[in-house]
Amino acid sequence: MLAGYGERSPEQVRERIDSLELAWLVHQVEQRHGRMLDLDDDVLMRMTTVTGAVEALAEVLAEPAGD
Repeated sequence: MLAGYGERSPEQVRERIDSLELAWLVHQVEQRHGRMLDLDDDVLMRMTTVTGAVEALAEVLAEPAGD
């Protein structure tokens, strides 16, 4: 998904996620899953790497919408 930001290949995506990439990623996940994500600061701090973002988003998306 991050490769779509800036039209990169997946190999060009770095492990570290900057703030613009994070905002874009959250927006893309919201669009794809049809729900708004209310991410607190602790979750956002975990999402500074691709690995952290995958883990955090998996947890958030596993929760029922609205909780």
